[in-house]
Amino acid sequence: MALAVPFADAKAQSATTVPLSPLVVSAPAGQEETATDPVTGYVAKTTATGSKTDTPVTEVPQSVSVIGREEMDDRGVTKIDVALRYTPGVFAQPFGPDSDTNWMFIRGFQATATGTYQDGLQNFSYAFGGFFTDSFNVERIEVLRGASSVLYGGSNPGGLVNYVSKRPTGERLRYMEAGINDAGTAFTGFDIGDTAGDDMSYRVTGKIQGGDGYTDLAEGFRGTISPSVNWKPNDRNEITFLANYTYIDETHNGGAFLPYVGTVVDAPFGKIDPDANFTEPGIDKYVRRQVSAGYEFSHYADDDLTFRQNFRYGHSEVHEISLYAFGYNGFSATPDATNTLSRVNFEHDTSVNTVLLDNQVEKKFATGPVSHTLLGGVDYKYFGMEQVQASGAATTISATDPQYGATQGDRAAYIDQQLTMHQVGFYAQDQLRFGDGWLVTLNGRYDRVRNVADGNPSYDGNDGQWSGRAGLAYTFAGGVTPYASYSTFFNPVLGTSAVDGGVFKPETGKQYEVGVKYAPTWIDGLFTVALFDLTRQNVVTGSGVTETQLGEVNSQGFEAEARINVTKNLKATGAFTLLDLDITKDADASIVGNQPYIVPERMASLSADYSFDREDLGGALNGVSVGGGVRYIGSSWADNANTLKVPSATVYDAKVGYAEDNWGVDLNVNNLFDKTYVAACQTEYSCAYAEGRTAMLKFHMNW
Repeated sequence: MALAVPFADAKAQSATTVPLSPLVVSAPAGQEETATDPVTGYVAKTTATGSKTDTPVTEVPQSVSVIGREEMDDRGVTKIDVALRYTPGVFAQPFGPDSDTNWMFIRGFQATATGTYQDGLQNFSYAFGGFFTDSFNVERIEVLRGASSVLYGGSNPGGLVNYVSKRPTGERLRYMEAGINDAGTAFTGFDIGDTAGDDMSYRVTGKIQGGDGYTDLAEGFRGTISPSVNWKPNDRNEITFLANYTYIDETHNGGAFLPYVGTVVDAPFGKIDPDANFTEPGIDKYVRRQVSAGYEFSHYADDDLTFRQNFRYGHSEVHEISLYAFGYNGFSATPDATNTLSRVNFEHDTSVNTVLLDNQVEKKFATGPVSHTLLGGVDYKYFGMEQVQASGAATTISATDPQYGATQGDRAAYIDQQLTMHQVGFYAQDQLRFGDGWLVTLNGRYDRVRNVADGNPSYDGNDGQWSGRAGLAYTFAGGVTPYASYSTFFNPVLGTSAVDGGVFKPETGKQYEVGVKYAPTWIDGLFTVALFDLTRQNVVTGSGVTETQLGEVNSQGFEAEARINVTKNLKATGAFTLLDLDITKDADASIVGNQPYIVPERMASLSADYSFDREDLGGALNGVSVGGGVRYIGSSWADNANTLKVPSATVYDAKVGYAEDNWGVDLNVNNLFDKTYVAACQTEYSCAYAEGRTAMLKFHMNW
């Protein structure tokens, strides 16, 4: 549900486990893994997300995590934010299992609106206008933690998530899956690819699903299809065309927008049922239609000089109507004797057009003993949105025995606006290698941004910002790479101050990070630790008539991650996050020094997957795979005054599968013991239950 309560944070928004599946495609012997190749097991060697060039993960002077297709399939992932549950520094699904939005916070800051990218191009969203990416169409999910606007222009300061699309591999692919979960949602997906002559290959992925959701009244249908074509007419030129169409039609799920009293702590009547849904089924509506099309072109002028141009056009339309709870009768935070909930009667109609273009020139050369990988580029972002937001009178509803069908008030528009954002950026990067192990990364960028809004409200503003990054690393012979980096960032903010009427300035800030990455030679693994200090300035604070840009938040922390292919049959991950989040400036002086709501300061996880073969127990379990994980989500605050705490929770996931030749079946169960807990609260009026126990049975085959 892309709904949000009216607060500042809410406004923005495998392959089989037996290694026989052709979905797990390794680079040929002697050829290095590229940044778009499938990940072998759970350990990626190369990424482009942290540098815009194919760079070893160990050489990026920031923390990077890569979740590949095999890992997603082992865990039964059906949504991108679900795939991020085991990633350090990332708090996923803070508002529960929201079926139409991939919600995530990185290093304490919301990345949903300005920190999501697909194939290196931003999926910017504002209010309710943006794009939804289905995890089935994705080959990799890459998380770059920390300030990154030096590469991508305006971006979430805590980090970004880049979805790497499935694309032609030059191999024959024939994959199909079908399954059902215990709520009654069934699905089927396909992944077909092949060559078409000597210089062309293609791939088409698609999925449809429909049925009931896990809360009362929730139901829906969705479908997505992503065709792609690669054409390489000669050794100097290559182009890949990528497109997608997605359609979603559903009734919203419940379990969210609920008061603190009655979810985290008992109300006089106990707790609100996590399965309860307080919308109106005869009115509720969520329809999304979106399409995108683009290309990635490379011209290899010679072995050391490459020109690249990446382009994507996107269009989305979302029409949404919902009634959702907002406190108890009279919009109170605590119930009265009637145990009734107030509701917000909300509607929006939003359409978005985006144009994204990134031109890059990469040159490799040497100056004496120093080798350089020099990157220069110009990129352009256009975001155009038309939105109408409306509200009307709504009836109350019982928190313990909801009855539906009452007549609701007519909705009237309070926002009718056409908004455009233009951003042009010029950037340069030099990766210098010397001295048998030293690596220096230097980045500089200048962006010019103009935001124009016509209608109600209206504004016109423009600004220019510099950003930079400097990183130093040294790789020892045993695979240990310590590094240090300093970066500055900016992030455009749409809107005007309710206090003085001025157009909001971009957020700015800086980050210091030190860490160690270890890629041992004795096992296929990657171990990373990082310490960071990140300050975010020009944060919008207050709400409504008091909204202004006086805030500052500091995020310090420690992150650790281990990703290991112990053997070809045993894969494991581990992650630990320790944050210290502080409000250092705010229009409300009483909350300075406090921790912002929503994000926990402690998180940890462990996971493993093992596939039996003929040598195990005399072959009795040949083809069987077992896996599972444990996730710890620390306590958080429901309010910035830090008076209402949300308790911690520990959750277990499990998986069992069987594969033989070219077919298999998997059963994934998340939250195995069906622990009921609140994922997070955004003030005492808006808490969300985390996902309860879910079970999914999936059959898959290759031919």
